[in-house]
Amino acid sequence: MTTVGFIGIGNMASAIIAGLIEGGLVAASDIVVSSATKSKREEFAERTGVRALDSNAQVAAESDVLVVAVKPQMFAGVAAEIRDDLAENQPLVVSIAAGLSLADLADLFGHGLRIARVMPNVNSRIGQGMSAVCANSNSSETDIASVVTAFESIGEVVTIPEAQFSAFTAIAGSSPAFAFLFIDALARGAVAAGMPKAQATKIAAQAVLGSAALVKSSQSSPWDLIDQVCSPGGTTVAGLLSLESNAFLSTVADAVKATIARDQELGK
Repeated sequence: MTTVGFIGIGNMASAIIAGLIEGGLVAASDIVVSSATKSKREEFAERTGVRALDSNAQVAAESDVLVVAVKPQMFAGVAAEIRDDLAENQPLVVSIAAGLSLADLADLFGHGLRIARVMPNVNSRIGQGMSAVCANSNSSETDIASVVTAFESIGEVVTIPEAQFSAFTAIAGSSPAFAFLFIDALARGAVAAGMPKAQATKIAAQAVLGSAALVKSSQSSPWDLIDQVCSPGGTTVAGLLSLESNAFLSTVADAVKATIARDQELGK
């Protein structure tokens, strides 16, 4: 029986826990959690059926897989609390913190440990996430597969080299905000034409959702799909030409570049 521990039960950890339980991957009784606030962890345990423990050290000592789901600036303090328990228990440690590399995590928690790094995105909250996974050389293929399976409970997962994590952050971690901005911009354009904002937002969101689904399900490239929508002399091509005259493509590419640069700055 595998015990999965969580240090921190914020939005992302809560989504992962719900996915594990609802997907039948781990029984609620085999999940142990801790958080800084006693009332919060007890309420969470009562609501979900998981077991709340009194300290981070207890969670580290009982877990076969330990998910550290606190903010990056809290990692040093947590590591000081649990480092001895990790050395004795030797769980697979999983971090979902941005900016902390596998080398950083090994320095914090111990170089002999199996450590995986996962970058989920905000859409994981509704089971439509996109997560990236990498792991250190101590981790086995079975370890990596178990992490991938766990995060597939809240969306899709790719295994990539750690060197590509900054690019992943840009096109999956940060891009939901870009998509939200695009949806809002579409809606505001319709508002300018007289449509109520709430209705315009609903229409734009569904159009973007359906378009993403079509890209995923089609054998055609996005450019080919664009051609399928555009009629000669039609409305769509007029809008596309307007976007490109305002450097839409290069602006988005520049946003990705800026995001990667900032992520690498923070990593240093």
